[in-house]
Amino acid sequence: MTDAALPAIPLAPAQHDLESPARRALRRLFKRKGAVLGLIVIATFILLALFAPLVTPYDPIATSWTLVRKPPSALHWFGTDDLGRDILTRVVYGARASLLAGAISVGIALSVGVPLGLVSGYQGGLADALISRITDAMLACPFLILAIALAAFLGPSLGNAMIAIGISATPVFIRLTRGQVMSVKVEDYVEAARAIGNPRWRIALFHILPNIMPALLVQATLSTAAAIIAEAALSFLGLGQQPPAPSWGSMLNAAQRFLTNAPWMAIWPGLAIFLVVLSLNLVGDGLRDALDPRAR
Repeated sequence: MTDAALPAIPLAPAQHDLESPARRALRRLFKRKGAVLGLIVIATFILLALFAPLVTPYDPIATSWTLVRKPPSALHWFGTDDLGRDILTRVVYGARASLLAGAISVGIALSVGVPLGLVSGYQGGLADALISRITDAMLACPFLILAIALAAFLGPSLGNAMIAIGISATPVFIRLTRGQVMSVKVEDYVEAARAIGNPRWRIALFHILPNIMPALLVQATLSTAAAIIAEAALSFLGLGQQPPAPSWGSMLNAAQRFLTNAPWMAIWPGLAIFLVVLSLNLVGDGLRDALDPRAR
């Protein structure tokens, strides 16, 4: 029997071809050491924030005039501040304000920016022109400057700071969503969904939105890092979390007067901001690579 007469034997599909897109993305993400390290750091800060009363025995707002600006020791690992409060305790409790501000601010930006971007990119016409011009006007003002102006207008509090940061981050999501929608809505599967009679709202929600979620997820991760920095800046200026409640930004504000005599007051909250923001950026970079459909 010749080779031409031999029946063709179908090849078994490779294991990675049988994976769902979510499992494939997770597998790619966990292959990136920087992203894994970032996830570990972020998870550690989240656990510390959730179980803060179990982590440290001190009260974050209790003062002691006998412990003013004490250096790190066995009893106070990070030292004490200008009012005798344990800095480790305040850093741990301050993680609640920073992480909450990052999550809620980005949630506000997503809930407002994504629908407006969908309407602008898919509807077009007058709606697109109006939304785009408002977005351009907001993007003309730097993010942090706009957040400070809105926070000053709304009043100093953590809730108002989160609203101000969320509104300031919204134009980025509008512009990103609009661009992604305009790119996706001309794909063959969208044209097929339109040809079989799907209404416009169904095409936008069930065919376009799921396919632009990877880009939005990456941007949300990076925007969370920017929101944490913005919250620290607003608290530093007195427009965010109000004393005596702990916040990394307000701790840095108190530490600026004692940088020479008590540098540990600024080192630890500054290091916390640095670690969380760096970790979020590492995770964002890892997600961008893991969710890239061209990656192998």
